[in-house]
Parts: sequence; C-alpha cells; structure tokens
Amino acid sequence: MTTFQSPQNNGTSGSKDNDGFGQRVDQIGVDAQQLWTDARSAVTGLSETLDIRGRVDRNPYGMVLAAVGVGYVLGGGLFTPLTGRILKLGVRLAALPFVKDELLGMAEAALQGFQTGQANVNGQNPSAGIGAAPRTSGPGTIS
Repeated sequence: MTTFQSPQNNGTSGSKDNDGFGQRVDQIGVDAQQLWTDARSAVTGLSETLDIRGRVDRNPYGMVLAAVGVGYVLGGGLFTPLTGRILKLGVRLAALPFVKDELLGMAEAALQGFQTGQANVNGQNPSAGIGAAPRTSGPGTIS
C-alpha cells in the first residue's frame, strides 16, 4: 500500500499558498457582491420600465388576467387539450366578422337580383330599380 507524504517545507511556501487562497476567496466575495448589485439594479430598472405598480393601479382586473395567463403558460398549460379548444373558439370568433360581411354581401346580391327579376316581370326598367314608373312609350312596351 502506498501512502502519500507531503513535501517538507519550512513554512514560508505554505503561508504563501494560504495568502493566495485567501485573496481568491476575498475576490470571489467581491465578485459575488458586484453580481448581486448588478442584478438588483437590473430588476429595479425592469420594474421601472414596465411600471407594474402604475398598471395595476390603472387596470387591476386586466393585470389579474395577465397574471393568470402568465401562470397558465408557465404552469405548462400551453400544450393541453383545453388550450386547443380555446384557440379553436378564438379563431372562430375572430373569423365571425368576415363571415358576417360575406353573408351580408351575398344576401344583398340575391336581393338585388330578385328585385331586377321582379322589375323585368312587371315591365319596369331594370336599371331604374324598384319604385320606378313603368315606361309608357318606346320599343317593347305595352300600350
């Protein structure tokens, strides 16, 4: 069995190593304090930029909803079936105005076509529209 023996020294080199180690520990402490100060100033700067307290004072319910949304996402709720259903509903609700406009346009075109057909049956000028007086003279009119 082999045993490790430390080299013999007169105490000068060991003291020197301990001084270097102490300086390194002191430097690590200074660096940690600097890191803590920088992190605290970054958080303070971010909170001033976001103005969270002012936003809560101006719109407390909106901020509660925002906090619930952030908690839902951070809690892992983003990839759940509930989120899929909510997104489907959101897309449908977002598309509703476009569908409504298209349906109204189609209904107007159908109504205009119906009115034009009625005008042709009654002998009215189709370009004159509903309520126009029938032509009394000219080619193709009934006298």
